[in-house]
Amino acid sequence: MTEKILARACGQAQVVPGQEITARPDFVITYDFPGYTDVFFKETREDFGVEKVSSPERFVLFIDHMVPATAPKEEELHQITRAWGKEQGVPVHEREGIGHQVAAELGYATPGAFAVHFDGHVSQLGAFGTYAFGARKGVVEAFATEHLTLTVPATIKVELTGTLQPGVMARDVFHHMVRVMGPASCRFKVVELSGPVIDAMSIEGRQVICGQAMFLGANTMLIAPDAKTLEYVQGRSKIAMEPVYPDPDAVYERVVTIDVSGLEPIVVVPPSPANTRNLADYTGVQVHTGYLGSCASGRLEDLRIAAQVLRGRQIQPGFQLHVVPTSRAIMAAAAREGLIETLVEAGAFISSPSCDYCFGRIATMSAGQRAVSTGTLNTPGRMGSVDSEIYICNAAVVAASALEGRIADPRPYLAGTAHAAGAAA
Repeated sequence: MTEKILARACGQAQVVPGQEITARPDFVITYDFPGYTDVFFKETREDFGVEKVSSPERFVLFIDHMVPATAPKEEELHQITRAWGKEQGVPVHEREGIGHQVAAELGYATPGAFAVHFDGHVSQLGAFGTYAFGARKGVVEAFATEHLTLTVPATIKVELTGTLQPGVMARDVFHHMVRVMGPASCRFKVVELSGPVIDAMSIEGRQVICGQAMFLGANTMLIAPDAKTLEYVQGRSKIAMEPVYPDPDAVYERVVTIDVSGLEPIVVVPPSPANTRNLADYTGVQVHTGYLGSCASGRLEDLRIAAQVLRGRQIQPGFQLHVVPTSRAIMAAAAREGLIETLVEAGAFISSPSCDYCFGRIATMSAGQRAVSTGTLNTPGRMGSVDSEIYICNAAVVAASALEGRIADPRPYLAGTAHAAGAAA
C-alpha cells in the first residue's frame, strides 16, 4: 500500500524500499505549537522567500493545545496561527477537538492519500488507508516547496488473529504487539495491519492502534479500506481518490502473526511505553488520579465502556477522574447518549476536547502521585512532577480504578452487562 501511494505522489510508475523520492503530499496537517508552526511560518517566508503557500487547500491547521490559553504568550501563538491562516487562505480549526481526530472527521482521512504532519500520531489516519507520517521539523519543506523528500520505507505485515475477550480493548492489542514484537522492531518501517481481529474491530479501535505506531518504532501504520472505512469517509473525503489495496502477491520485509485470543487487559508501567505487563500483576497499586482522553482514547466506545463500569456507582473519595472527549462531535454524541450524565453523576470531571491533559499542562501531578491514563506516554514528567508515575491502560481499567482508588480489573464491573468483545475493540 505504501509503495503504491508514494509512487503516485511522486509521479512514478513504482517505487521500492530504500529509494529516495520527492513526493507531493495531498495534505499538510499541523497544530500550532511553539517552536514548530510559528517557526514554519517564519522560515517559509524569510529563508525560502515564499510569501504564499502553493495550493492552500492542501493545508489545515488545528488549535488544540493550550486551549484555553492561560498566559499571554499562549494566546499570542494562537493569534499568529489565526493570522497566518487568514493570510494564506488556510483553514484553522479551533476548539473542535484534538486535530488527529478532527482531521478524520473533516475528511482529511482519505483512502489512498498521502498526508504529512510534524507529529507522528497523525499515523492514526492510516486506519482509513491514508499514508500519514510525522516528519518533525522537516515538514517545513512541504510548506515552502510543495514537496517532501523522503526514503521509501519497507513494510512489515502484522496479522492479528483470534477473538478479543470482554474487557479487552484496542489499546491492549497494541501494547501486546509491542510486547511481542519489541519497541524498535519496526524502526523506520511501515506496519500494514490485517487479520480477523482488525476486520471485526471498529473504526475507533483501528485509530487507536494506528495512532501509536511510533511506539513500535514505525514510520506509520496502514489498514486496507473495507466497507466500514468507505462508509465513514463517504461524504467526508476532501478529494476524490481511488482507495489503495495491497496486491495478493505483495512482498513484505516480514510477516508477523499474533493470536490475541488469550489476551487479558494490560497495563504499561513507568517509566517507558515499552513496559507492557499483565494487569493482574499490578492490581491493588494505589492511584490518585485518572485520565480518559488523548488522541489514543476518549472516543465514543471508550466513553461507553467507562459509563458501563461507573453507572450507578461513585468514584473513590479523593480520586480525581478527568474525562476528555477527543472531539466536540464526540462530546455532543456522548451527551445525546446520556454518557456524560452517567460519568458526571459518578463523580468524573468532564472537560472540553483538548490535548492539554495528555502533556501535563492541566491536572498536573505532584511528587509521589500515580495516575491511570489512556494518554500516549508514561515517561517521567509527562503529566507533572518527574517523581510522579503514569500507568497506561484501557478506558475500562481507568474507570474501575477510579472506583477503587487502586489499579483494578474492570471485568467484574462489566459482568452481566450487554458489553461485547466486538464493541470493546
